[in-house]
Amino acid sequence: QVQLVESGGGLVQAGGSLRLSCAASGRTFGRYFMGWFRQAPGKEREFVAIGRWSDDYTYYADSVRGRFTISRDNAKNTVYLQMNSLKPEDTAVYYCAASARLGVDSHEYDYWGQGTQVTVSS
Repeated sequence: QVQLVESGGGLVQAGGSLRLSCAASGRTFGRYFMGWFRQAPGKEREFVAIGRWSDDYTYYADSVRGRFTISRDNAKNTVYLQMNSLKPEDTAVYYCAASARLGVDSHEYDYWGQGTQVTVSS
């Protein structure tokens, strides 16, 4: 059974940092893309960042580029999202997801975690 488990969310002041983790299990993700998405109350789920297990490919949404960094630890089957210079508009539930295809559309992703809340106070 495939599982993606996020952790690391919490409450932080504007300008602060958080690191989210996504532990993957249940299959071999070697050729998969791992994405981070977020969903704020009343808004649609939006793409944040994508990386790949097999190399250093990464891509970011314009709203987070330069502030967020996606990385991985293959030995731990874990993907991270380092979030710096956080803003109140970054407040959302953050999800990690896995896809066999490169894409920023959430519908292209096969597996999802349960989400972790990030709240940035002003």
